[in-house]
Amino acid sequence: MAASEVDANDRPDEEATSDAASSSPSEEETADAAGAAWPRLQRKVLRRAIRHLPRSGNREAASTIDPPPRQTGGYTRWLPVLRALPWALGALFAVSFAWDFPGVTVTVAGYTVALENLLRFTAVSGLVGFGTNWLAITMLFRPREARPLVGQGLVPAQRERVAYRLAEAVSDELINKTIIKEKIRESGLVAQYRDRLVAAAGEVATDDAVRTEIKTLLCQILRDILSTPSVQKRIVTLTAQQVEAHASDGLSGLALRAYRFFGEEDFRARLHETVRRLPKAIDPLVEEIDPVLDRLPAELERRSDEIEALLMQLILRLVDALDVDRMIYENVRAYDERQLEMLLRRTTNEQLNYIKYLGAVLGIVGGFIIWAPAASLVVFTTFGLAIYALDEILYRSRTDPAPSS
Repeated sequence: MAASEVDANDRPDEEATSDAASSSPSEEETADAAGAAWPRLQRKVLRRAIRHLPRSGNREAASTIDPPPRQTGGYTRWLPVLRALPWALGALFAVSFAWDFPGVTVTVAGYTVALENLLRFTAVSGLVGFGTNWLAITMLFRPREARPLVGQGLVPAQRERVAYRLAEAVSDELINKTIIKEKIRESGLVAQYRDRLVAAAGEVATDDAVRTEIKTLLCQILRDILSTPSVQKRIVTLTAQQVEAHASDGLSGLALRAYRFFGEEDFRARLHETVRRLPKAIDPLVEEIDPVLDRLPAELERRSDEIEALLMQLILRLVDALDVDRMIYENVRAYDERQLEMLLRRTTNEQLNYIKYLGAVLGIVGGFIIWAPAASLVVFTTFGLAIYALDEILYRSRTDPAPSS
């Protein structure tokens, strides 16, 4: 009797399996159908939702910062003259070997000044002033690679430390996790995007074309699942187990057990036939999704605060997951010696050139002091104090508020 029951239980499964396999679509057909349905649904959803999302081009244009104009002082007008000064000093130094005011004197206010060696003193002092400043500025960046005798420039030699200090300053003062979180909260972007997402979801959920595609895709997925022989077999087995477990002890339960005892094969065959017809009976069930989609916009609006809190929490967790300090350090550290030099020179090159050529001017002043100490000190001290006083007067006249009438 047990053997006959086993045969009776197995045969319907095999028959139903073969029937389902013959009626179900192949895996390639299923993949093709699902692959075609998804892109259609995506296009329709994006077409409706994109109306509520900001355009990236407009945001990029709005967030673009125009570079500030270069602040140039009055010294920039003198740079072309200062650039020619070292060449002029070199020429004067060469001339001094042939002629340097030999025996020439000048009397000023009863004070006789000998001009001999004036060219050499001023030319040499000016060239020394220019040369020392040029060497100091050059040694900041050159040589880029360590050399056996002359060593390496200060910035290339300390590249790792410069990168670390620069990254530390940026991460401490300009951009870090705390600043990013504060800007996110202050900007109100989360609330703005929440409203946009709620509006987009509402329009998508109420669009008839999108609903049609959702139902089509859902029907296709359910048919594919319910047409699979292994799934049908599990449904039959589970249904039989549930019927047996929930059969009552009364007359109906006794009748069911008697029916299964004498007609198990028929019972299994009917279950298999019913399950085999399930893929064709899901269309009315899928239509029940309409009330759910109708309630979706109102439900999203009602839970908008929860959605905003969830978005904020996700964004803040993403910020916490980012190692901003290390990102800044690694990006700065990736600069090689040449890039680091260009980074510093890009904003300071004009000032460095001014300092370099100003050394020649100060050297000339030193040459005059060596040539005629007393007179030069009086002249240059008076000239320096006059320049300082005039600059102070002009500065105060520009910064002091105008008297009210």
